[in-house]
Amino acid sequence: MGHVFGRGAAALPTAVRGEGCYLFDAEGRAWLDGSGGAAVSCLGHSDADVRAAIHAQLDRVAFAHTGFFTSDPAEALADLLVEHAPEGIDRVYLLSGGSEAVEAAIKLARQYALETGQPERHRLIARRQSYHGNTLGALAAGGNAWRREKYAPLLVETHHIAPCFEYRERREDETPEAYGHRAADELEAEILRLGPESVLAFIAEPVVGATAGAVPPVPGYFKRIREICDRYGVLLILDEVMCGMGRTGSLFACEQDGIAPDILTIAKGLGAGYMPIGAMLCTAAIHDAIAQGSGSFQHGHTYHGHPLAAAAGHAVLRALIDRDLVARVRAQGATLEAGLRAQFGQHAHVGDIRGRGLFRAIELVEDRATKRPFDPARKLHARVKAAAMEEGLIIYPAGGTVNGRDGDHVLIAPPFIIEDAQIDELVGKLGRAVERALA
Repeated sequence: MGHVFGRGAAALPTAVRGEGCYLFDAEGRAWLDGSGGAAVSCLGHSDADVRAAIHAQLDRVAFAHTGFFTSDPAEALADLLVEHAPEGIDRVYLLSGGSEAVEAAIKLARQYALETGQPERHRLIARRQSYHGNTLGALAAGGNAWRREKYAPLLVETHHIAPCFEYRERREDETPEAYGHRAADELEAEILRLGPESVLAFIAEPVVGATAGAVPPVPGYFKRIREICDRYGVLLILDEVMCGMGRTGSLFACEQDGIAPDILTIAKGLGAGYMPIGAMLCTAAIHDAIAQGSGSFQHGHTYHGHPLAAAAGHAVLRALIDRDLVARVRAQGATLEAGLRAQFGQHAHVGDIRGRGLFRAIELVEDRATKRPFDPARKLHARVKAAAMEEGLIIYPAGGTVNGRDGDHVLIAPPFIIEDAQIDELVGKLGRAVERALA
């Protein structure tokens, strides 16, 4: 064992090379990257254009602190993001990852309240079974029970409502639309309970990622959420760190729900794994309130707006747009869904197959009729991951799907360049891994 402080005690293979949808270790073994790491590697592991952009920027300037300079790649990336962003989004604050972006979003919301003469607004509402990052502010916002547990005494108070989780929460006598209305109305009830004048913002993932496994909203849910936020002057923060940048079949995930947020966060697919980068985007109204008030956002990081990272992000975004890869996500997402339904649609222990685009999941259950999950002591999700690695497949399973303790799912988020034959390979290997884990 070396001196790297890893995520766990187990020894890991050493990644030495990437090619397309595959990673290779020091022994020459190949793994199909069926989850893009953690929904990161949207362009695969050897994109020539992104590599060239990084090399070219390195020959110009690698680092210039944003307290003194802007840079051409930062300006170009911000312009391109705003050009394609949801209506009203006008400014981009470049950071080094998703947790940083969420921290910045929460702090921006608070400073906006101060700049507009609303100092009493300080309460943040989020949803259970959500995930917004691992820094303390982002972790407090999230509703991932096991990630929060050890650090609970350090977390600022955040208020959580029910998720929009159709498979688990919709009653048999409800239409999807009626359920969505009921789920969204929990936000209004919580705002009224806390006092509307005290509520700062509501934060949610348009399609829930790691905690519950590619859970899309039902029709009309987010439109109702937007109406409630507007009614009470509450800012809407949408966290697209995992589900954005084309992953669900539109460049920004919220496009499919017909709404625009006040603040939006992206990361993962923005850098495609080539450089650490994230971004917080906001409306002109929010930016201008601060610019015309105190004059500056009281926040910052040493590496935010890093020229090399921005050059990589710009090249990734250009690839998504110029190669029409978002349309490819929709097409290959349909192929992946068909493959998953053929493999698992009648499986006795697969209760739900869900998601959008190339952001899919299967939920594993002990009993399909009652949706009863497996005993968490079995750690089925970990067994599936280990079996998949033995098959030469990288996937992203998790436990606690239902309530933070019970439930297992497998998240699938391959590179956008995945071919039909590789989808067949992915589904086949996953099928064998599930059977081995259940045995």
